[in-house]
Amino acid sequence: MKICTERQKLLDCDGHAMVVGGPGSGKTTIALKKALVRIERGLEPGQSVLFLSFSRAAVARIVQASRLQLSRDNRTLLNVQTFHSFFWDLLKTHSYLLGTPRTIRILMPQDERVRNGGIKRDKEPRKWAAWLQERENLFASEGLIAFDLFAPKAASLLSQSLLIRELIAERFPLVIVDEAQDTGPDAWRCIELLADSTQVICLADLEQQIFDHLPGIGPERIEAIKTVLQPTKINLGSENMRSPGSQIAEFGQDILAGRTRSGGYRGVSTLSFNRATDLGQTLRKALGCLKRQVRNETTNWPKTIAILVPSGSEAAKVSASLNSATKPVPHKLMFDEDEARLAARFAAYLLEPREGIDETSQIAEALMLLCDLKKAAGASSAVKQLLGWVAKCKTGKISTAGQVAALRIVLATLKTTAFTGDPAKDWTFTKKTLRASGEPMLITVAQHLDYLVAFNRGKRISANLSSAWETTETYSRAREALDAALTQDLILDGIDDPDGIQVMTIHKAKGKQFDGVIVLRRESHNGQKLVSNFVWRGDTSPYRRSRKILMVAVTRAKTHTMMVQQIWPSCPIMKDHTLSSAYEQAQSKG
Repeated sequence: MKICTERQKLLDCDGHAMVVGGPGSGKTTIALKKALVRIERGLEPGQSVLFLSFSRAAVARIVQASRLQLSRDNRTLLNVQTFHSFFWDLLKTHSYLLGTPRTIRILMPQDERVRNGGIKRDKEPRKWAAWLQERENLFASEGLIAFDLFAPKAASLLSQSLLIRELIAERFPLVIVDEAQDTGPDAWRCIELLADSTQVICLADLEQQIFDHLPGIGPERIEAIKTVLQPTKINLGSENMRSPGSQIAEFGQDILAGRTRSGGYRGVSTLSFNRATDLGQTLRKALGCLKRQVRNETTNWPKTIAILVPSGSEAAKVSASLNSATKPVPHKLMFDEDEARLAARFAAYLLEPREGIDETSQIAEALMLLCDLKKAAGASSAVKQLLGWVAKCKTGKISTAGQVAALRIVLATLKTTAFTGDPAKDWTFTKKTLRASGEPMLITVAQHLDYLVAFNRGKRISANLSSAWETTETYSRAREALDAALTQDLILDGIDDPDGIQVMTIHKAKGKQFDGVIVLRRESHNGQKLVSNFVWRGDTSPYRRSRKILMVAVTRAKTHTMMVQQIWPSCPIMKDHTLSSAYEQAQSKG
């Protein structure tokens, strides 16, 4: 990196600062250099530089970048965390000052959805308001804290205790806030309270603020940073360090501004497909072209590829299409994981020893775990049916319904004597048994399990289950082992970005970067009208919000971005852009 005048301002700054710049402009890199300057100036024992970001994806990127910028010894003095993990460290030590029990526990997202029946904030406002009050009661009486309460409770704690603020400032003489434009009101309040005692560096780009649909997040955040911190301002503009040598960043900026150019862009291509064309076939073709393009442009095959789509339902369809045909395409689906975690808890129950427990009780407990899964999904009719079968079990009778009969066979098959003590093999055996049941509900559970272990968390689950087996030669308390692994992944770890092909929504890609990116556009229903799914519901011409989100998507690539687009309906954002054919590019370069 060339240390220009603007970057030198940050390195020399002893007060608060705000670094603004477009995607790939080097905000993270110069912030890490600033951290190095502070570390080399000298830290007291126990001190470190705190680097905060709102997502695990961004934390993964920062950790990866730090390996290039800092020596191993200096990296130990850099504390990279999500806001959630930072708040959890604070609350688990000091929350009793807010009147909670001494020991607090996390109300995991999937368990919160079970308790509230999967209600939606926007669709059931009265029920949601009642749940918010219940959530407060759980925190005060039982020490159960939901994720959404981490930030407000941390802000409350810091606002009431000068001593805690001073302790944090003493431990972290420099705090760097990544993606500062997306900090919610409570997270920002925490930074504001700490700013009196420690140096704060904010990294921001208002044009990448795509979470402004959430309460309290909007353009006013940048203004609040300026007003409260009175920071030195460093503007890196639209300089592109993520994809040098390409015009990916220019493409993103033109999408944002509504500009078009006739000559296309280096590092950007398009692949069109017909509505009747099989999606899996189209994506296989796109992946082949993209891999060849990255190879042509860098001499290396891509290690990371993302397929980005606007919605979670679309991501699930893409995943299903890649799993189709005789040879599935290996990939990882980033999705709403609450239901998958509940499915895993059901599978963990199947691993646990049940000798000495009568069949009626086993079935009742299994049905209740499936009931939790359906509650989280908001499937009230399925919940009612499952609870009816549970009630029958409590009378000593077992329903003859087909789903219950299939469950009885699964329970009879998955006994301790059927397991080997190898968690990976036994987990796979459990999935196969669920699929072999032929029962749709149990097959769905098996599909959730595939998604869950597609990430590094599978290693943690396996390690915890191995420890349980070594002690008793059974998977005793497997559900506890599973929950511990998932909690660790959600709060403490989970920051490793896996290689390979990843399918996710554009919002989940925020803060990530990949060797190559496929952005998929298909038709979307808006009432009776078919529209481009690049246009977000409620957005109207000139489609400012939709353009901002699409700009974030296309600029996630380091080498090549491919727009895979359905021919009809046309997209008002993309229709005037002339892009090179992905297939022709890949073929012409051999």
